[in-house]
Amino acid sequence: MIDKDQVEELLKDIENERVERTISTKDTDKFAKAICAFANDLSNKKLPGYLMVGVHDDGSLNGLKVTDELLRNLAGLRADGNIQPKPALMVEKVSFPEGDVAVVEVQPSKNTPVRYKGTIYIRIGARKGEANEEEERILREKSEVKSPTFDTTPCLHSSIDDLDLDLFRTEYLPKFVKASVLKNDKRGIKQQLASLQLFDLTHDCPTVAGVLLIGKEPKHILFGSYIQYVQFAGKNRASKVLNERQFSGDLLTMLKELDYFIKYTIQKQRPVFVSVLREEMRINYPYEAIRELAMNLVMHRNYQTNAPAKFYEYSDRIEMDNPGNLYGKVHPDNFPDENDYRNPVIAVAMKTLGYVNQFGRGIETVQEELKANKNDLAVFKFDDITTFKVTVMSADPIEKDGAESGIDNGADKTEIERRAKNNVGDESEKCRRSIGEVSEKNVGEKLTNRQKEILKHIEQNNVISAKEISTLLQIADRTVEREIQKLKKTGILERIGGNRGGYWKIN
Repeated sequence: MIDKDQVEELLKDIENERVERTISTKDTDKFAKAICAFANDLSNKKLPGYLMVGVHDDGSLNGLKVTDELLRNLAGLRADGNIQPKPALMVEKVSFPEGDVAVVEVQPSKNTPVRYKGTIYIRIGARKGEANEEEERILREKSEVKSPTFDTTPCLHSSIDDLDLDLFRTEYLPKFVKASVLKNDKRGIKQQLASLQLFDLTHDCPTVAGVLLIGKEPKHILFGSYIQYVQFAGKNRASKVLNERQFSGDLLTMLKELDYFIKYTIQKQRPVFVSVLREEMRINYPYEAIRELAMNLVMHRNYQTNAPAKFYEYSDRIEMDNPGNLYGKVHPDNFPDENDYRNPVIAVAMKTLGYVNQFGRGIETVQEELKANKNDLAVFKFDDITTFKVTVMSADPIEKDGAESGIDNGADKTEIERRAKNNVGDESEKCRRSIGEVSEKNVGEKLTNRQKEILKHIEQNNVISAKEISTLLQIADRTVEREIQKLKKTGILERIGGNRGGYWKIN
C-alpha cells in the first residue's frame, strides 16, 4: 500500500493520470467508475491507480475526517457485484494537518475488460471515459495474452486422483480423437489430458474444465457446480414444494441425466378433445427449447461462485437463474445476435459430445420452438448484473384452483379418469350417440352392440383399461381384448403411447 510520502507527492502532481481526486463521500458511481478505469489499465503501465477522497482537483485537502463507515463503503465497492470481474484493491486512511484522505489503491487487472454495471471505463489522460469498440478490443486482447479463461486455470487444490480416468478413456477421449490416432498414441495419461486442456502440466493438477467434465466429485472442489431444480405447486416460492432434485457430478453424467429429466419429466403432453373425429396434443413446454436453456445453464455459467444454477418450475412458468450475466462482447443491446464464451473448453466439449448443435443459434432455436408450440417467447432479464435470468410461460398452465389442466404429475387413477372425462366437454352426449354412425360410415360395415359399448366407455374415459371395460360389461377380459383388436384393425380405434401413460383415440 502507498505510504504518506507517496500520497503527498501524488497530491502535488495534479496531471497524473493514475490519480482520481474527489471531495464527495457519497458518489459511489464516481468511485466505482474510477476503480474500473484503473483496473483496466488501457495504457498498460502495469502500475496501480489511486482514488483519493477528500481532495480538491487542485490537490488541496478539504478538511475531511475519514470515518470507519466511509472506509467500509469504499472497500465494499469491490464485492457488491457491480464491478466485474472483481478488481484487487486496498483502502487506507492517510492523515495530514489539513485533514484526512481516504486512499483506494487499485491494481491493474489481469482479466480485462473490467466493467461497472456492464460498461467499460478507462483512463484517457487525467480523466476517465467509456471505452469504444477499438479500446474494448485492445483490453480483450491484452487479457487473452496475460490470462487464460477460468475453465483452463489449474485447480491447485486438486490432483489427478480427483479425475475419473476410466470415464476419460472410455467416453471422453474417443469422442475427441480418432481411433487410428489413439491406437498409435504412446503418451502418458497426463499428456493426453493436457492436450485437451483438462490438465495443467506446469502445476501438475487438473484444470477447472477437467474437474467439471471428468471429476469424481466436482462439487467437492467447485462448490457451486450443480443445478438446483425445484417444482412449486403455485406461482411463487411460498407455495408447496412438489418435487426437488439436484443435478451434480461430472458433466458427462450430469448432462445425460438433465436431458432425460427434461424429456420425460418436465415436458408433459395430453390429448385435448376437438371433436369426435379429432384430438390434438397439448404440450406444456417443447423439449428442445427447455433443453437448450438448461444446457446454457451448464455452458455459460460462472463457476467461480458457490451459488448453484437454479431451475425452478412453477404452476404457470419455468424460471432459470444462472450465476454470471452476459459475458465478453455480449451486452443487452446486441443480445442474442452476438455470442461469447466464458468457458470455451466446456463449450467445445458440449458441442463435441452432442449437447450443443451449433454455436450462436441457441436462443433463436428456443424462440422458434416456443412459438411453434404456442408458448409466449422466452423473456431474458439482465437487470441483476450478477445473474442471467430467463422465464418461459407454460402453454398448458395448471388452473388457479390447484387442479391441473390435464398434465399427469403423479396423480392417482381417479384423477386421471376425471380429466379424461372432462376432455369430452359439452358435446359428450352427442358424441356418444354418434359413435356407431360415424364408425359404420368409416368402415363400411355395422358395429356389433358389444363393440359400440366398448367405444362408449372409451369415449367417456380415454385412459380406461381392458380389464375395467370387462368389469363394466361383465364379460371376460380376453373377449374385450379380442374386440379391441378388431376395432384397431379396422382403424376405428388407435392406441397412443404404451400401456402405462398412454390413451385411446377414436378415429
